[in-house]
Amino acid sequence: QVQLVESGGGLVQPGGSLGLSCAASGFIFSKNGMGWYRQAPGKERELVALAGTGTVTYYADSVKGRFTISRDNHKNMVYLQMNSLKPEDTAVYYCNIGTFDIGSLDTWGQGTPVTVSS
Repeated sequence: QVQLVESGGGLVQPGGSLGLSCAASGFIFSKNGMGWYRQAPGKERELVALAGTGTVTYYADSVKGRFTISRDNHKNMVYLQMNSLKPEDTAVYYCNIGTFDIGSLDTWGQGTPVTVSS
């Protein structure tokens, strides 16, 4: 079955950087777009970035220019480099198959928490 293991979260000061990693298994990684999602306290989970199977990428307006998604099809890994972090980036970050229909995803990893605070 689908397994997703996120890592790399932590506490960082505003303006700082953090790199997240996700190990995926249980499906044909190279044939699926992959996404990073986040859920802040009291808010719905949202798609932050998506890397298609080719070179297409998508970023939410709130992170455009600051976050970079990448993937390694040989290692079944997806990454999120986060720069110029803001307090509003504080959330639990999850990776999953990339889709704008978040409700269609029924398996999630444990996520990795990111806290941006001074």
